[in-house]
Amino acid sequence: MDSQIIPDMKHSLIQTLLRAVGLTPQWLHYLNENIVPTPCRVSVHLGVFVEPFLEHIFRGTKTVESRFSVNQCAPFGVARQGDVILLKEAAGPVSGICRVRTVWSYHVDPDSLMELQERFGAAMCAANPEFWAQRSDAAFATLMQIDDVCKFEPFLVDKRDRRGWVVIKKRSQQRLLWDE
Repeated sequence: MDSQIIPDMKHSLIQTLLRAVGLTPQWLHYLNENIVPTPCRVSVHLGVFVEPFLEHIFRGTKTVESRFSVNQCAPFGVARQGDVILLKEAAGPVSGICRVRTVWSYHVDPDSLMELQERFGAAMCAANPEFWAQRSDAAFATLMQIDDVCKFEPFLVDKRDRRGWVVIKKRSQQRLLWDE
């Protein structure tokens, strides 16, 4: 199974999320319009964050989230504009949500890594050279401009693996009835 979260848990997680954002009408409306109906219009991702990055997101100083990997894995090639990211603290609860505004996907080499640092470093809150040194072996990078950040009463999810990114619910694939 792609996300390693069983279908009943996915339904329970979505219901818990709807309750958590219940006091934020625009989020409740967005989720009811885009992830509740079938077909699902956007994907729901669970991103695991370490400090200080999670707090930077909540403060609004981090507006671009990045994921680097040696292997091609989510969110590379999966995240799209309009998708929802649940913000989970490493070894902690889900405490917020945001929306993907723009996605950039890169095949990383030393030149592109330097370009990413220059172009997105400030928006990623990644000024520390050690951040970039730790990603020098990456082959893939996904950068996502995020907005509409909402912090809510934290809730726990039963996630036991070490992945930093999980696709909880995929957008439905629409098929064209005719060729364009």
